[in-house]
Amino acid sequence: MGIKSVLGANLKYYRKKRGFSQEILSEKAGISARHLSFIENGSAFVSAELLEKLIEILRVSASALFYDLKDVSWDDTLMTSIDRLVEKEMVNAVESIKLQLRYLSGL
Repeated sequence: MGIKSVLGANLKYYRKKRGFSQEILSEKAGISARHLSFIENGSAFVSAELLEKLIEILRVSASALFYDLKDVSWDDTLMTSIDRLVEKEMVNAVESIKLQLRYLSGL
């Protein structure tokens, strides 16, 4: 399976998992439903900007959209757990930096 097909299949999977129709997701992403359909069936590819929008809207990691789920032994639950752990650590890091900046600005 080529990269366009893998991306398209995963995009469709996560779109449906989030309960979005093609019309809703395409509207949120600022593209036509037809273009989204072409991406999902592997006929078109995404720009970096569109990829970033889709990742944000679907709340998935970029890597999740490019894994060929047939070749990966990890299940979706594990991927979701990993994504949550990474997100939690990023929030903790940002809070730590904010505290350090507040401390340093008070000196």
